[in-house]
Amino acid sequence: MEENKKENFLFILSEEIKKTQNKISTYSELCKPIAPENSIGRISRMDAINNKSVVEAALRESKRKLIDLSTIKKKINSKNFGMCVSCNIEIPYGRLIIRPNSKRCVNCAT
Repeated sequence: MEENKKENFLFILSEEIKKTQNKISTYSELCKPIAPENSIGRISRMDAINNKSVVEAALRESKRKLIDLSTIKKKINSKNFGMCVSCNIEIPYGRLIIRPNSKRCVNCAT
């Protein structure tokens, strides 16, 4: 990858890491349990439990994404950076920009 593109990608990657960290913080706040002494009604409590499950799933996904992004940031200067782990062909720059945690090219990802 060209040096210009690598610098641009590093900036985008850093911004994506910041956004993901913010999401993790928000999701962590939303995952806090609802105290039983808070009277919200049976149906509302069931809805809150369901919403909490959805937010917990989003939190797990965001944490996994943050790990992937951090790993990619560490590997940006390696010779295999930007190469598909399946076919060993360079992942298009546009794909890396849209989805920085891509490990596979479009053909191998499907």
